[in-house]
Amino acid sequence: MTAPFALIIFAAGLLQLADLLSIQWLPPSAFQIYSDLEPVRIVNGYGLFASMTISRPEIIIEGSNDGNTWLDYEFKFKAGDLRHAPRWVEPFQPRLDWQMWFAALGDYRRSPWFSNLMLRLLEGAPPVLALFERNPFPQAPPKYIRALVYDYQFTTWSERRVEGEWWHRRLLGGYFPAVSLKRGEEGEAP
Repeated sequence: MTAPFALIIFAAGLLQLADLLSIQWLPPSAFQIYSDLEPVRIVNGYGLFASMTISRPEIIIEGSNDGNTWLDYEFKFKAGDLRHAPRWVEPFQPRLDWQMWFAALGDYRRSPWFSNLMLRLLEGAPPVLALFERNPFPQAPPKYIRALVYDYQFTTWSERRVEGEWWHRRLLGGYFPAVSLKRGEEGEAP
């Protein structure tokens, strides 16, 4: 009696896997069966990453002393510099880099810790600066700070050989407005 149910569950699991992997050679009717069974939740993607984003938005934090020339804060593990290959992080859990991924999927107001991070960078807080690969302002903190969000994509092998870059990026827009700790004579942040 349980064998038919087990067969249905096994088949539904295979169809879910085929759908997840975008297998094209199965007939459309197979995916229709999976679609019909989905509301019953016979099988489901389980785990924190049962579904993933297909784009790669990355937040780039920049500082400036004049409001015209902006320098990037380099993260230890996440995409940033177009010439840096992805780094191996296992068995580490780079908390800031990890949180930046989630922050990029929304607005900075949905990630309250982000404003505090920006404040600490303006203050030049050593524990926060230690979370970064490189501090572009080693002498003193910048006057201004902002964050932009880019869409990152891998280059092709041939592009990498010619240009030496691992990534292409396209500016999506501002993520965090340019701000400064000091107001008054210097005026508003750019």
